[in-house]
Amino acid sequence: MLIVFKSAASGDIITFEKNAREMLDVLGKDRDEGKGIVTVDQLPAAIDRLKQAIAEDSARHAAAPDDETPAASGAGDGVSFHQRAVPLLDMLERALKDAVPVTWGV
Repeated sequence: MLIVFKSAASGDIITFEKNAREMLDVLGKDRDEGKGIVTVDQLPAAIDRLKQAIAEDSARHAAAPDDETPAASGAGDGVSFHQRAVPLLDMLERALKDAVPVTWGV
């Protein structure tokens, strides 16, 4: 299943449900709710949380030896959380600048 993040400030972001749920957890949103909103008032905190998670994931990947990364071990698809989350971060920042919400599942 796909989850689509939408905002009047940018184009849509289409993600697999598994990846969207991970990002929704970071944003403090109910990952099991089929739809939702990050209001304009919630955007600054959501941006801070997502930036922190991206930084932590980037640091974790930088510290891991090459032979222990998920892509090298065959355990993952080679795309990390921080690579998947940057487009959503960009959407949230644009939405804050334009003072519009971000929604999904609507």
